[in-house]
Amino acid sequence: MNLDVLPGQSFPLGANIRDGGVNFCVFSPECESMELLLFNDEKDAKPDRVIRFDPKTNKTFYYWHVFVGGIGAGQIYAFRAYGPYEPDHGHRFDGTKVLLDPYGRAVVGDSVYDRNAAIGVGDNCAHAFKNVVADTQNYNWGDDVYLNLPYSETVIYELHVGGFTKHPNSGVAENKRGTYAGLVEKIPYLQELGITAVELMPVQQFDDQDAPGSLPNYWGYSPVAFFAPHRGYSSRQDSLGPLYEFRDMVKAFHKAGIEVILDVVFNHTAEGNEDGPTFSFKGLSNFAYYILEKDLARYANYSGCGNTFNANHSVVRRLIRDCLCYWVAEMHVDGFRFDLASVLARGETGEPLENPPVLWSIESEPALAGTKLIAEAWDAGGLYQVGTFVGHKFAEWNGPFRDDVRRFIKGDAKMVKRFSERITASPDLYLASDREPNRSINFITCHDGFTLNDLVSYNKKHNEANGENNQDGTDSNWSWNCGAEGPTDDVKIEQLRIRQIKNFIMVLFLSQGTPMLLMGDEVRRTQNGNNNAYCQDNETSWFDWRLVGKNEGLLRFIKELIAFTQERAVFREEEFWISPGEKIKPQITWHGTRLCRPDWGNDSHSLAFSLKHEESGDYIHIIQNAYWKKLVFELPPLPSTQAWFLIVDTSKKSPEDFCAVGSTSSLGTNSYSAGPRSVVMLFAGENATR
Repeated sequence: MNLDVLPGQSFPLGANIRDGGVNFCVFSPECESMELLLFNDEKDAKPDRVIRFDPKTNKTFYYWHVFVGGIGAGQIYAFRAYGPYEPDHGHRFDGTKVLLDPYGRAVVGDSVYDRNAAIGVGDNCAHAFKNVVADTQNYNWGDDVYLNLPYSETVIYELHVGGFTKHPNSGVAENKRGTYAGLVEKIPYLQELGITAVELMPVQQFDDQDAPGSLPNYWGYSPVAFFAPHRGYSSRQDSLGPLYEFRDMVKAFHKAGIEVILDVVFNHTAEGNEDGPTFSFKGLSNFAYYILEKDLARYANYSGCGNTFNANHSVVRRLIRDCLCYWVAEMHVDGFRFDLASVLARGETGEPLENPPVLWSIESEPALAGTKLIAEAWDAGGLYQVGTFVGHKFAEWNGPFRDDVRRFIKGDAKMVKRFSERITASPDLYLASDREPNRSINFITCHDGFTLNDLVSYNKKHNEANGENNQDGTDSNWSWNCGAEGPTDDVKIEQLRIRQIKNFIMVLFLSQGTPMLLMGDEVRRTQNGNNNAYCQDNETSWFDWRLVGKNEGLLRFIKELIAFTQERAVFREEEFWISPGEKIKPQITWHGTRLCRPDWGNDSHSLAFSLKHEESGDYIHIIQNAYWKKLVFELPPLPSTQAWFLIVDTSKKSPEDFCAVGSTSSLGTNSYSAGPRSVVMLFAGENATR
């Protein structure tokens, strides 16, 4: 290979095409010598060309750089870094290991990759991931635009790119199952459901071998390359195919009016602890990229995954910000959900920071001004920041909403007051006077835990298939099996389970805040009681498309409910619901079985409330009976020209459980008998019988 090799520049970082070649730059302050490896093929056991950096001409301050003329997009490359292997001083250089570029835009090598080869002594070149030089400007976005939907109009659907279409019954061609292209084929389903944003579980290139035994890392919370879309989700086999296919997917979602939110993992990497592999950060600057224990030989583990990314180190902070800006500017994504975001609030020794630089850097970055930023505001080290997460822009996954709603619906005592806080966007948690209610991301279920079907079908987790003796996964599920553990032929139990599912869905979409629905909950997807299916890349986790027909009544109910709430101003309000008389809109009045007399007592299991939106004229009354017996609720009086009409009664069978506005007669009564364990919604409309 005859190439022109010049000193190059220390910016920008990564591999960047310019002037008839590629400029390579990588951060490694303690490195003593660096090599750039160029390959003809991802399967090559040895590089075709090795370019050694001269510390005098190819290093500026902490940055190693070189310009190579005559190459361009599609060139496969990697690095080797040589320096001290002194764990007691925080250094873990290993020149036998092939290293990925932290700024690499594409990764190849899936077919030969072996995680074990990157552990311990020995050259792993034949079994290593490698990068590909990418021309990030060479894509026709056409008229694609960011949707910038307000939270008040957002319905989030959390899904797994692979699992959504991987099942043989998905109707997707075999070569596109489990891919970005396969997901595009299911956009009409999501549109009909009423989804406005998909939250994709990790799509940054991850190590699918980072799991116990021979099981795969299915969820993808094991990143190896933050800038690169995961190759395993691409139907294209060419080296840059994943970049183009991912962009095609984003463009298709935008055309359908659906935003794309990425679940990003900046709290740890797949390099694990001191016994883990070396494939990038550990071999370039271990001391900079990771939070280390005091002895410097071991890794602080606030992520629960072996290591903790040193997010508030100046260089790591820049990497995270640059990465987010790249996914927005070059890949057109609309937002991010930050996994274990409280890790990003920790300093370089692990201490919680009052004003974490990386979070303020993200919040104040102009390129991210229009994006959705959602924090999972806790970590595995015990830091819990729901309601107090840094900044003004971040929305938060509302964990207490999940737990308190589960407990109320299942019938636990002492939950009514807490339940009332959750359905009004948790003002007891979010105390800032300028905070919008829709920054509370409400969810009943997510990827981590039971599916909604399993929440009403199992009292205990059943994770035996994970190979950890059922010791993994949480025991705090607040679930109830309705009388039988797992599948049952008992008709009454099945009817109760369907009713409870509808009750949960009703609370999710009638509450203030932004609703998030888990993939498949709308058709009773089950994981057979597994509440930690991170390593189950099989039918346990995949969307079974036969359920769409099997549970068409439930699916219809949810579609109708989403459409109803999206059309009503009171459910799209950007101000907190308040008590009557405080201001014009929107007003909420609490009731019990008797009007204006809510029962906040410890033994109560029911609550009703009225919502009045003067500007739009919406007047809605909601009854929530979590008691195991029928209860009669008084209804608010209406002018003679109006009457109450039934919209929803979850105790009724489909299709009577949801009635479109104007499709039924008025109730003609001043009370309503709510069945045991049911939710009822009434709508005040013009009385046609007057």
